[in-house]
Amino acid sequence: MPQYKARVYVTLKPSILDPQGRTVERALSHLEHGNVSGVRVGKYIELSLSGEPAEVETQLRDITQNVLSNPVMEDARWELSEA
Repeated sequence: MPQYKARVYVTLKPSILDPQGRTVERALSHLEHGNVSGVRVGKYIELSLSGEPAEVETQLRDITQNVLSNPVMEDARWELSEA
């Protein structure tokens, strides 16, 4: 059965405040990196899956939308490659 590696990226939607990103931005400014702005913090998740390509894509879409992210507050995208 084919093996796949999935990379999932989850970020807050632009309209949602990101207190963690703001904290990182302030810390960078205090460390003399004042030219950095607009810091947003997200999640990166790796998964290994096996199965037929269409089934794996459907499963990954479901996992991304219903388990790994909150579609009300977060945007999510994924990449799938053969392992």
